[in-house]
Amino acid sequence: MPHDHHDHDHLSPSGHPYRKDNDGALTYWQTMEIAIRELMVEKGELTPAQIQAQIDAMDDRSPANGAAVVARAWTDPDFKTRLLDNGSDAAREMGFDIGPMHLVAVENTADTHNLIVCTLCSCYPRNLLGLPPDWYKTREYRSRAVREPRAVLREFGVDLPANTTLRVHDSTADMRYIVLPARPDGTEDMTTEQLADLVTRDSMIGTGLPKAP
Repeated sequence: MPHDHHDHDHLSPSGHPYRKDNDGALTYWQTMEIAIRELMVEKGELTPAQIQAQIDAMDDRSPANGAAVVARAWTDPDFKTRLLDNGSDAAREMGFDIGPMHLVAVENTADTHNLIVCTLCSCYPRNLLGLPPDWYKTREYRSRAVREPRAVLREFGVDLPANTTLRVHDSTADMRYIVLPARPDGTEDMTTEQLADLVTRDSMIGTGLPKAP
């Protein structure tokens, strides 16, 4: 497990206490991706338009997808049960194409809080949450979220009571997690669409909470 540390004197543009890894030279894998992409275009296997269309489709994925899943789980007990039993099937039920990914939904309750990390790279349910934030990919978050998760959460503004059980889930290439945050109080009369507006990306990673109504 990596143990690099970044200077905490500055915040990222998003306000989070983790900064992006070095923006310098291309990595080996970035260089390989460019070379393979250019080779496939040269061989006529793909066109630049097809590549751009796929990039656009990926960019269209956003946390709104996951928020819709959470809001339905808050309002539909049967769906919530299906989501916790098999997150992949529940996401597909709502029309989200998540491919072969094994999605696991973990529920925050009054006495349990869940935090998601990928200690090896940046595995993340992009189909539901969009592109991972820069801080999620930093070596510091990936190591400290396991070693000292309560301290990490405090830096994100989530100060858990001492008696709250904190569970850290390590994503893999085959298994991704989404947090089902606790429904905020005072939302009994809100519609599913209104509830979805309260669900933040960070609350589905575990580094944040839903917005107050």
